Amino acid sequence: MVATTRAFSLQRWQPLLIAALLWLLAFFLFSQQGIWATILGSLFPFADPVLFERASLLRLVIQHLQISLTSMVLVILIGIPLAIFCTRRQGLAFLPLVENIVAVGQTFPPVAVLFLALPIFGFGTLAPILALFFYGLLPTVRGTLLGLRAVAPELKDAALGSGMNGLQLLRRLELPLSLPAILAGLRSSLVLIIATTSIAPLVGTGGLGVPMLAGLTTNNTSLLLEGAIPVAILALLSDYTMRSVERLLTPWRT
Repeated sequence: MVATTRAFSLQRWQPLLIAALLWLLAFFLFSQQGIWATILGSLFPFADPVLFERASLLRLVIQHLQISLTSMVLVILIGIPLAIFCTRRQGLAFLPLVENIVAVGQTFPPVAVLFLALPIFGFGTLAPILALFFYGLLPTVRGTLLGLRAVAPELKDAALGSGMNGLQLLRRLELPLSLPAILAGLRSSLVLIIATTSIAPLVGTGGLGVPMLAGLTTNNTSLLLEGAIPVAILALLSDYTMRSVERLLTPWRT
């Protein structure tokens, strides 16, 4: 019985452990500047330079993740509580307004949001973080709203009848049942933000968009791929990691 329980526990954690190993492998790959130079140099022998010379690929990846994860933390800290508030009795009146605002935030192209924030916050990391926050807010807010709305009213009535107050109802019933939808929204926001962070260098920040922008302006495909391939790897790894977290936290769905 104990061995069966341990095997089941290990099986639950296995996807997340695989994700951790893949992240370590990816960072090892990003640190191998010589391998990237050899591969891209053989594919594009006339490219000059083959790699971006002002910063290593690993440094650009770290800068990219710093901007992306900062925006994602803001999405979590603001998006989930905002959606919860709009499903409470005192916040129902604000629900249409919030839905319209977050929808507009993703309707505008991120480049437009970026340049609208530029006169206020100037060049640097603050403008892209704000633009990415607004751009990634919709999936998280929408997923949280969908999850909370899907909780059956009779379950809420039964919980309130058993003596739960509003906070206990949210913590013990609504959030656990809506967790799959919330995690799916967070996954969509994270992948979207990581991909869109490539535009951040337009206002003077770092990240993988730097060699991509340099490649576009100089017609250098090698530089373009130096930024584009790691962005794709980061997006795929983020998606897989979030799916692994979903399997771990919602085992009844697997």
